[in-house]
Amino acid sequence: MSEIDKEVIKAYALENAIKHKGKANQGAVLSGLFAEGLEKSKIKDIMPTIQRVLKEVNALSAEKQEEQFSKSDFKTSKREIRKGLKELPNAEKGKVVMRMAPFPSGPLHIGNARTAILNDEYVKMYKGKLLIVMDDTIGSEAKQIEPESYKLIEDGIKWLDINYEKNIIYKSGRTAKYYDYAEEMLKKGYLYVCNCSQETMHELKVKGVECLCRQLHPDEQMRRWRKMFRAKMGSMTVRLKTNMQDSDPAFRDRVMFKISDRSHPKTKKKFRVYPSMEFSWAIDDYIFGVTHVLRGTDHYMSTRIQNFIREIFNWKNPESIYNGQFSVEGVKISKSKGAMEVKSGIYIGWNDPRTWSLQSLKDRGIHPEAIRQFIVSLGMKTTSITVPVESLYILNKKLLENVPRYFFVEQPRKITIGGAPSLTAKIPLHPNRKLGSRSYKTTQEFLISKTDFDLMQNENYRLMYLLNFKSNNVERIKPRTFSFISEEPNNELKTKFIQWLPATNNIRVRVIMPDGAIAEGLGESELSKLKIGTTVQFERFGFVRLHSRNKKELEFWFAHK
Repeated sequence: MSEIDKEVIKAYALENAIKHKGKANQGAVLSGLFAEGLEKSKIKDIMPTIQRVLKEVNALSAEKQEEQFSKSDFKTSKREIRKGLKELPNAEKGKVVMRMAPFPSGPLHIGNARTAILNDEYVKMYKGKLLIVMDDTIGSEAKQIEPESYKLIEDGIKWLDINYEKNIIYKSGRTAKYYDYAEEMLKKGYLYVCNCSQETMHELKVKGVECLCRQLHPDEQMRRWRKMFRAKMGSMTVRLKTNMQDSDPAFRDRVMFKISDRSHPKTKKKFRVYPSMEFSWAIDDYIFGVTHVLRGTDHYMSTRIQNFIREIFNWKNPESIYNGQFSVEGVKISKSKGAMEVKSGIYIGWNDPRTWSLQSLKDRGIHPEAIRQFIVSLGMKTTSITVPVESLYILNKKLLENVPRYFFVEQPRKITIGGAPSLTAKIPLHPNRKLGSRSYKTTQEFLISKTDFDLMQNENYRLMYLLNFKSNNVERIKPRTFSFISEEPNNELKTKFIQWLPATNNIRVRVIMPDGAIAEGLGESELSKLKIGTTVQFERFGFVRLHSRNKKELEFWFAHK
């Protein structure tokens, strides 16, 4: 990492101070610096500089902060994202074949996006092919297939602009193919059909002792295999013969096939005997010609089992490249938990912002390119990493910096500014004034947020793009009064900016927040002209995307500050 300039730190501090009434937050500044390439191991070294800058910035007046930030805004969020994934081992251009294999228990979430994007980036790097394979063997009681996940996953992959081979492959339709290889291995003595209980087999594996089933002749194994298709669920399994004295008990005679009576969303009741993930991939990686597999560090054992099977057939093993666990600070991601909450009605659907599914990120206004930049900047690391969510938001903000801005007032409170003339506010849709403007006629009555109302002191304020006024008598026992000062901005008045709306002709707005909370208030009438799916910025509130509308109100979903 190259050294981060003090002016870059100051730019982030100024930006944060302006958003939070003149006081910059250390954590927010750090999050911005992560997007600039700051590594956690370097935080201790840079912290003294950050603290000095924060002290300097927080001592400035609001006007000075605005003035200095206008000169340094280019220093924030403008740095090119770190490029350069490490090279794949033994990779040749034009010959790389990779695969992404989601299990359809729910839509893809931001953690799955990492796998999809890294596969896509590598395939582009080597001009290779990417296969999308639905890993839809039957799963387990705890982790079952959700039928609607097939379409949700496909939509998520397309939204991320992942380039894959034309047809998605479904492993559920390949079950008979796995039977062929299982029978060949049974006949040659590499597999055996076991009717020992789970408890018994666990004890034998711990002791390194073979069960009697393993010692039966291949002819008997084939008889048992045929019987297994009519046997009671849980009464028989097929195991791989490995070394029962292996140093890792988990490697000893693992289950390759099991019985399940659950109906499969695609094959219904056609099959009762299903392969393990390890068995199916040992076969399919060879058949599909997969050369490189990106997998988590929790799959070392799976790789070892798959390689063991392929070596039986004298097949070449693909290269396995491992990535450590990935998490976003403060975000809990779980497909299975999300499925439970959706089914119970706690979540409003698969796109509920609390799922962090790709559908939810899209509906919040997170750009797929921001997610790609976010993932690529992390690279491939075998160590587990936790990344602040603000790093993603900063990248997304850069992509949204030219969207139009509108007024929204949360929990509005009416104020009357004595002496204020009737005015026509001409408000630009963006500070760069390239998007045009809108106009509103005003009287002496205005709406401001409850938060601003409660925090007002005996000070001067400015309604953005309109007028300056003074707040008087903030004591609880006296009514608060407000008086007009002037129209034009005046730095000598040391005004604090207030978000506002005219007192009439507004539209009801509700904003769904990332934690499921709802912010309610009023928005300017121009919002009613927006198309569903449009992302805008609510001034001094954050970026939002219009999700739905009815006769009474507009519903937006919150992206970030």
